[in-house]
Amino acid sequence: MIIGVDIDDTISDTYEVMMNYAQEYIINFLKKEPIIDEKVKCENHFYVSALYNWRIEEENDFLENYFQKILINVKPKTLAVDYLNKLKRDGNKIIIITARARTDLCDVEKLTEDWIYKNNIPCDKLIIDAENKLVVAEKENIDVFIDDSFVNCKMVADNKIKTFIMDTRVNKEFFDENIERVYSWPHLYMKLKEINK
Repeated sequence: MIIGVDIDDTISDTYEVMMNYAQEYIINFLKKEPIIDEKVKCENHFYVSALYNWRIEEENDFLENYFQKILINVKPKTLAVDYLNKLKRDGNKIIIITARARTDLCDVEKLTEDWIYKNNIPCDKLIIDAENKLVVAEKENIDVFIDDSFVNCKMVADNKIKTFIMDTRVNKEFFDENIERVYSWPHLYMKLKEINK
């Protein structure tokens, strides 16, 4: 199979790192108490802005100060690397598809490549700046797509590509009959093995 997989909050625990830096930013720069709006529902990967009700200027300022730190300091999810390597050994092709965008703030592509290498993550191809993941999935003939963003999953699943959403704190409210929810990398691996049968 050709597996298309997202990085942030799918392979990595970006939420934890980003939210801690967001707390620091709010306390030190915005001089406010960092209260999360628990009622917010966020379908995409811009959850930090949504959870803190940031204006666009605040989001941009946060990214300017913390984006590179986040990319460097994020860690893989528990067992993600083990199971990605199992999938690779099983003969699957792994294409990492991320919306991490090219920016003047840092060399996103190099930092991402370095992170993949440092963490021993199997990767046959890396595609960054993939804001429309359906276009990438179709171009790369993806058989299975895995992401944490409901918007991305819905777009891909609606076009008949088998899609899994990695469960996170911010996507729990979203469901679609064509998207299968998984709660961990062992769970995902079990589901992928069922497809191969």
